Amino acid sequence: MMDHFYLQALALLGVGLISGFLNILAGGGSFLTLPLLIFLGLPAAVANGTNRIGVLCQNIFAIQSFRRQGVFPLKLSLLCAAPALIGSYLGALWAVEIDEALFRKLLALLMVGIMIFTMVDPTRNRRVSEILLTRGRTAILLGSFFLIGIYGGFLQAGVGFLIIPALMIHGLDLVRTNAVKILVVFLFTLPALWVFAAHGQIDWTLGLILAAGNSAGGWIASRMAVKKGHDWIKKVVSLTIFILALKLFFG
Repeated sequence: MMDHFYLQALALLGVGLISGFLNILAGGGSFLTLPLLIFLGLPAAVANGTNRIGVLCQNIFAIQSFRRQGVFPLKLSLLCAAPALIGSYLGALWAVEIDEALFRKLLALLMVGIMIFTMVDPTRNRRVSEILLTRGRTAILLGSFFLIGIYGGFLQAGVGFLIIPALMIHGLDLVRTNAVKILVVFLFTLPALWVFAAHGQIDWTLGLILAAGNSAGGWIASRMAVKKGHDWIKKVVSLTIFILALKLFFG
């Protein structure tokens, strides 16, 4: 029994490390951790809740790293986080009540949908050179992050692929986009985690092990993001999308 637990712990640490790295630079890390948690025997809803511990912890380390390196648009981050917090709470309430079989089907459909969205990249021709947040742009930004919050509270997996174009269309480069993304995700994970915990849908032991791996991966990624810059992150994002798309296509 102990050998089985150690194998589970090693798997969670290893996959968590990769997941944390991908989540900070691009997104989609939860596409790896969610199936692993389910494979280890957790019900889908509990796996969904447990996964949030790793996401929360990885972003704590990444936030500190970006802040120390002087790359942190705090005002914009808080503006985006406000509607996302409300959306996340609503999405998490939906997630804890949904039928297990229906959740699994929705998970598969949403994963495919996110991959198609990121491959099509509908915002690629609308990016501007600088941020000019007029009233209209601000309304669009707030509305988009409310919807992103709902998705993040419900599932979390792939939410980074929604946040990146939502910010880049307003002119942010990928370094600052990732800095905003990690604070927004950190903040909207808090109400979602509370909802899952209140409904007893978290395995704290497996979640904390996963969090150790996620945190290490998130710290490494945040250091590399600032050091390598926009073009390097763009390559990582593209490669991540390609690999996850193959994974989804071939099962």
